[in-house]
Amino acid sequence: MKLKAVIIDDEQTSREILRNYLSQYCAQVAVSGEAGTVAEGVEVIRKVNPQLVFLDVEMPFGNAFDLLEALPDRNFETVFVTAYNQYAMDALNQHAAYYLMKPIDIDELIRAVTYVEEVIRREETLKDRVLTSMTPKVEGKITLPQQDGFQVLDVSEILFCKADDNYTEIYLAGRKLLVSKTLKYFEDALSDFPFVRIHKSFLVNINEVVRYKKGKGGSVILSNGKELTVSASRKKILLSHYE
Repeated sequence: MKLKAVIIDDEQTSREILRNYLSQYCAQVAVSGEAGTVAEGVEVIRKVNPQLVFLDVEMPFGNAFDLLEALPDRNFETVFVTAYNQYAMDALNQHAAYYLMKPIDIDELIRAVTYVEEVIRREETLKDRVLTSMTPKVEGKITLPQQDGFQVLDVSEILFCKADDNYTEIYLAGRKLLVSKTLKYFEDALSDFPFVRIHKSFLVNINEVVRYKKGKGGSVILSNGKELTVSASRKKILLSHYE
């Protein structure tokens, strides 16, 4: 089955180049629509309902972020295509699956399409199935530094960790701890346990995930009802923990 795609770029030549590259090197993609402005882009996306959108950042009368904001319930993967690398962080924050620089490198384009294809395939495979976590039960303890010493905590009690600048909020059932360590510290400390970095701000206990939602970029719902955003670039890692 081919991926239904849309190209949104104000430069006709850029659209033609990308369309030709996809035709030659990414046979799994079918371009089903194109647009040159934000308004046209919103219209064609609503009409075509694509799985993948190649989106230029700078366009007349708005930009890519305006388009994404106009589609809060979007259910597609986004690949940004632009000549301005200063948008990289914004792209990640807007849940772009990939970020391509102009002129487009064919190998990078293939990698972008392959990544999106794998994410969509895994989402479809896992849908309507009883999931079995491939990760083991959490058994172990971790020490959390305190001003007057340290606290010993069972790792299994941790639902998720949230970045707070140079601190980390540790969420347990019914309570929260603030620890003077970065989220990267806990990502490394818990690397032998079933914890996954799903976003620049979140590290989750896989065994506490009870639901996965595609929606706007993607999100997970934990056993305590908390919903956390999943970065598009980390979807594949999350989904790989289920069979």
